[in-house]
Amino acid sequence: MAMKIRLARGGSKKRPHYSIVASDSRMPRDGRFIEKLGTYNPLLPKDSEDRVKMDVERVKHWLGQGAQPTDRVSRFLEAAGVTEKKERANMKKAVPGKAMQERAEKKAARAAEAEGSDAAAQVEANEAAEKDAAE
Repeated sequence: MAMKIRLARGGSKKRPHYSIVASDSRMPRDGRFIEKLGTYNPLLPKDSEDRVKMDVERVKHWLGQGAQPTDRVSRFLEAAGVTEKKERANMKKAVPGKAMQERAEKKAARAAEAEGSDAAAQVEANEAAEKDAAE
């Protein structure tokens, strides 16, 4: 049986409250679980002690049984000192897609072209001003 230590959502709309649970990975997120290991309340300030509460002994027990924590729960465990910090993949979600990159390149080319023509017009204006000043 593939075990997970994950968050189960509770609370009302716009007021989330999560339980940290050990469950079978095939069960739904808010469905059946084996044991409740703690709570997480994201509405509390980050420095509040009540934001994340865990039964560390039981979490260690489940980790010893082979349970895999989800990414969010593993961050909680790292903060609590239960597991060591691991390297995470730096997802490139902020990098625009292929089409957007092409549009950005075209826009930059148009801007450079317009700037080049503005610069040429500026040079011509300066030369004309110098001629007028010399006469």
